[in-house]
Amino acid sequence: MTFTKAQDVINYLYSLPKLHDKADLSYIKRVLAFLGNPQDQIKTIHVTGTNGKGSTSYYLSSLLQKAGQKTGLFVSPYVFEFNERIQLNGQNISDNKLVEVANTVEAALTAIRQIDSQFSLVTFEYEVVMAFLYFSLEKCDYAVIEVGIGGEHDKTNVITPEISVITTVGLDHEKIIGPTIEDIAREKSGVIKKNRPVILGNIPQKVLPIIEQKAKSEHATVKLLGRDFTVSDEKKLLYKDHSQKISFLPKPLVEGYDIGVAVQAFSLLDLTLSASDIQDAINHTVVPGRYQVLQNNPLIILDGAHNIQAVHNLLDFAHHEQEKRHGQIRILIMMMKDKDIAQVFDLFKSTDQVYLTTINYPRAAKQDDFPAWIQERYPYFSDWQTSYLNLKQASQTNDILLVTGSFYLVGEVLQREKHNARSRN
Repeated sequence: MTFTKAQDVINYLYSLPKLHDKADLSYIKRVLAFLGNPQDQIKTIHVTGTNGKGSTSYYLSSLLQKAGQKTGLFVSPYVFEFNERIQLNGQNISDNKLVEVANTVEAALTAIRQIDSQFSLVTFEYEVVMAFLYFSLEKCDYAVIEVGIGGEHDKTNVITPEISVITTVGLDHEKIIGPTIEDIAREKSGVIKKNRPVILGNIPQKVLPIIEQKAKSEHATVKLLGRDFTVSDEKKLLYKDHSQKISFLPKPLVEGYDIGVAVQAFSLLDLTLSASDIQDAINHTVVPGRYQVLQNNPLIILDGAHNIQAVHNLLDFAHHEQEKRHGQIRILIMMMKDKDIAQVFDLFKSTDQVYLTTINYPRAAKQDDFPAWIQERYPYFSDWQTSYLNLKQASQTNDILLVTGSFYLVGEVLQREKHNARSRN
């Protein structure tokens, strides 16, 4: 098969299976070896964590670019378009390059099938191979690689990174890498490699020994938030380590932790940036769909929080802002059927006005997918566009409107706002 259009590549990727019979890395390693192991041709930083891994990856990418490094970035999910998954110096892979690398991967698969006719890749493996191939062909200095799920068994775990990062550990994807938080910690610690440092963010004390033991067994130096570097919220965000103190524009503290982890990771590389350059790189980083402020009066925040820890952090921030503003919090939420729906809804205050919605996506929860008590308590609107517009119009200057529960909904809202902005211009 030969691809001629980017959309053909994307359609084909989504037609592939999601899982193999065995959850190992043998399939992806075989294709990468056939292609000359492009993942070994570049320096990498490997980022995992239940929450914050996407933000941390974006901040790291910005710092590396500021230091003059040709920087690759592999992230998921995307918010605007598929090409966001694979970036070079902050620019999405072009349609032409996407087609080019997909055809190279497809040629490798065709050759392998001459020997093993049943051989195939799953969707995420194919995407990872394309990313490594692209970064290698473009001769990146560094590539920041965000895991899909977990760590040890994640399809990105075919690299020996310069630095490994674990941002947080919490409950998400329990059916795949759980069921307990200890299981999840063990899985995420799989990104730690021999003699390579690991940066740890806001890790629960309950599972910290599991990760530290793994680091010890790999002779990996550990840098821990709260011990080796700190982040505090004093009107501005303040980062401190043994050698520097840098302040950043105000952000939610959990986002500050991601910034701190990124700055600490960068400081371990053989690269130099002044404090003002670090400040500038971080302050100008836009992380799509993560604490993204659309406007301030009323305050409209889009955040793809889709698990208990992330929604808890978002609500903490919103309720703190509410104390200052004395306004009403409205929440438009859409969730995937396979998430911990009931536990997420336990986090809302009785004063929060919560509205359920959905989008046209197979995994998106519809009204009947919500537990009965949620259906009884909160109104459901099948048309997210109308409900979003109504909530926006109902919000007074001091109110807060959150759009959350899924990056897919956040992406839809951002696309709508982008389209409206173009129409006005």
